[in-house]
Amino acid sequence: MASILIIDDDVTYGLMLKTLLEKKNYTVTSVFSPVEAKQLIRDMYFDVVLTDLRMPDISGMELIRLVKKQAPQTQIVMMTGYADIATAIESIKKGAFSYIPKPLSPDELLSVIQEALNASAENNLQEQAVVGSRQLADYREGIGSLAKKLREHIELVAPTLMSVLIVGESGTGKEYVAKLIHEKSKRANKPFVAVDCGAIPKELVASEFFGHVKGSFTGAIADKTGYFEAANKGTLFLDEVGNLSYTTQIQLLRVLQERLVKPVGSNKEVTVDVRVVAATNEQLTEAQQQGNFREDLYHRLNEFQISVPPLRERQEDILHFAYHFLEQSNRYLNKNVQGFEKSLESVFLNYSWPGNLREMKNIVKRATLLAKGPWIGWSEIPAELYSEFEKSQYALHNERDEDQLILKALKATNYNKSQAARLLQIDRKTLYNKLKEHNISLPE
Repeated sequence: MASILIIDDDVTYGLMLKTLLEKKNYTVTSVFSPVEAKQLIRDMYFDVVLTDLRMPDISGMELIRLVKKQAPQTQIVMMTGYADIATAIESIKKGAFSYIPKPLSPDELLSVIQEALNASAENNLQEQAVVGSRQLADYREGIGSLAKKLREHIELVAPTLMSVLIVGESGTGKEYVAKLIHEKSKRANKPFVAVDCGAIPKELVASEFFGHVKGSFTGAIADKTGYFEAANKGTLFLDEVGNLSYTTQIQLLRVLQERLVKPVGSNKEVTVDVRVVAATNEQLTEAQQQGNFREDLYHRLNEFQISVPPLRERQEDILHFAYHFLEQSNRYLNKNVQGFEKSLESVFLNYSWPGNLREMKNIVKRATLLAKGPWIGWSEIPAELYSEFEKSQYALHNERDEDQLILKALKATNYNKSQAARLLQIDRKTLYNKLKEHNISLPE
């Protein structure tokens, strides 16, 4: 539910408004000092700020500047006496969404807040295509044969009107592929609306997809535009489509067949022109056999299928992506780490990367933050990256080759004894004993 901040130096009035809005299931914070409000605005995000225009210490105009600088998406509603209407109009020019005169009518207040929330939602939907473009600016194509095949499939299907099903493990970049298809299509300048099908509460699925009219159910205090209408003329991306309930699958199939949506509580159908791109990390054919996913919907979504390979199968791309994420992390963290120690490259190449690109991005970002020098070393990466293959190269099998394996581990870790001991799967004390036993001396 939307979060609202009330700022009013009239304590009684502020608490009255808080009680009213909480009864409507809003999350409400009420403060009576604009100074306190400044700190809250810096520390928390609010969907709507409802503020008095005239207060001691800080004016409503100053609060507008602060809110818009801190959280541009937050909508501001000014409360003002009739004598200050001209000033209130000026506040709208400065960035406020609207104003409402005191004493407030509860119905008028609720209406203005809902309008502010609707405006915010529409702005977010309109900006999704722009945000997608900004995210694609950070996208890096692979250089291997599998990456080339993936690129060819995207180029081939993007200009068509075909529905696309993107399959692949979690973290492989399926949403990036969907955005590329949109960006390379004739709908590139229209909305790209992404929906996480697993994150929508069951009772709100119909409203989220198809919209609703005011009064159609408890809490529907204004009309709502659904995802299909929001994506009209553009692309609707259904992420993790296998999570949709069977009932929703039936409704979705009907929309895809007839290109009509009926908002909840409405008698009118609305025509929509939407290209659907879906993604899943499940085997939908197995879900069909188990009766959890409709075969007819599967075929409707799967006019063309793109498979995004897991990172472990893209050996040519692993170090390519690692250095790409290092470049991103340097920008994000304002650092200048130059690369990875040579011995880490075999670790990266032999790790299974169960979380794929998402896991690699997080690991590289963490390592960049931890790095004290120009190179990322063993101490900056998590222990799980030391694959069984890598460990087996240094396991002490017999005394005959112990000295050579110890020297190999020491060189691989730039003579860091703690890291070498970890590679050899022995403790530091045992390593010291074996150095002495084999008369191995370390460089100064």
